[in-house]
Amino acid sequence: MSGGRAIWTTVSVIAIAAIVIFMIILLWPTPAAPQVGAVTPTAEVIARGAYMTAAADCIACHTAEGGKPFAGGRAFKLPFGTIYAPNITPDPDTGIGQWSDGEFLRAMRKGIGRHDEQLYPAFPYTSYAKMTDEDTLAIKAYLFTQPPVHTTGTENDLRFPFDQRRLVRFWNILFAHEEPFRPDSTQTPVWNRGAYLVTAVGHCGECHTPRNLLYGLSGKALAGETMQGWTAWNITADPDHGIGKWSVEDLMVYMRDGYAPGRGVASGPMKEAVDYSLSRLTDADRRAIAVYLRTVDPVQSGPVPRTQLAAQADLANEGEENALGMRIFEGACASCHGFDGEGMQTPAAALLGRRSVADPAGLNVVQTVLSGGSVRAPHGHAFMPSFHAAYSDEEIAATSNFVLSHFGGQRASLDAQVVAKARQQ
Repeated sequence: MSGGRAIWTTVSVIAIAAIVIFMIILLWPTPAAPQVGAVTPTAEVIARGAYMTAAADCIACHTAEGGKPFAGGRAFKLPFGTIYAPNITPDPDTGIGQWSDGEFLRAMRKGIGRHDEQLYPAFPYTSYAKMTDEDTLAIKAYLFTQPPVHTTGTENDLRFPFDQRRLVRFWNILFAHEEPFRPDSTQTPVWNRGAYLVTAVGHCGECHTPRNLLYGLSGKALAGETMQGWTAWNITADPDHGIGKWSVEDLMVYMRDGYAPGRGVASGPMKEAVDYSLSRLTDADRRAIAVYLRTVDPVQSGPVPRTQLAAQADLANEGEENALGMRIFEGACASCHGFDGEGMQTPAAALLGRRSVADPAGLNVVQTVLSGGSVRAPHGHAFMPSFHAAYSDEEIAATSNFVLSHFGGQRASLDAQVVAKARQQ
């Protein structure tokens, strides 16, 4: 009997909690759009909006591959389904052409659309909520100067119950508490500018901060996370796991070029952030970001880059364990990367010191082999071709395992299934 009562007690608690959540979702009021005076789109406002739009990296998320700028349609594959970015051109029917300034502010601050619909937090409104009214409305003014694009749109493909937008109200109660950024009077203007760009406009934490089971950001700010098939590295001030050993100049060069000698090369979503956002900032703003990042509380999580190869005896053993991968690397990769990890034709091809090859999960190695990459640095343009069609899943897994073992000292066990999944990201 006692066991039965315990079960019924548990069921009752769950039922009561479900009813409470349902009532909150049903009765919680939708914030009205704030009443703000219309912003006159002067040349100065539009120029400011163009800069802030780049700083916020809007084009990267709201432009599909091969599509028109800001016209939406890009797919974001999340653990609970696929979300498609909306059209934010000034088209009056399928874009934001009829949005008022107040409605735009509410969307950026509260994640609520023009028709009072909840927006999914794949849109980083919890970060944008920290932006000033002036910067937010300048972005709107700039977007309204773009060519309107009429689109049919693509419906989100989310599993139940995540397809119920009203549930986001409960998520907002738990996780959406941000207010406009307030400068820290104990810090310098440069530090405060960097904090504003990192935590608000640039929304760096949306990719680099671990998320919990409900997709909310954890307390370990910028400690690294895996999303969209790529790992965004730990960028806290930890000297081993993060960027604590990077100088301000290292970080500035990386943001400008997507490459910092001896530190790493930007790939995947980070390369997009460099191309469309960070490289377009002023040197002063890149410096401010670097100054702020070097003060972020250090967190010991994520891979530690390797600075030298293993002993010769270990190298001989890895050749036996990864014979297929070693053979493919020798034929397709060694002419650029070399076996010593220093890079043959360009220092950008160096693999020693890369966190990607020290990560036993190996996701960024697999994705880079599949998609290739490029970097345009002061010493010249470096290009890596895509091997997406050149090798099978098994061969790419074997090559990645060899790279992780030889250059990262990892006993990786990637298989064809991991590569097949990566191809679909």
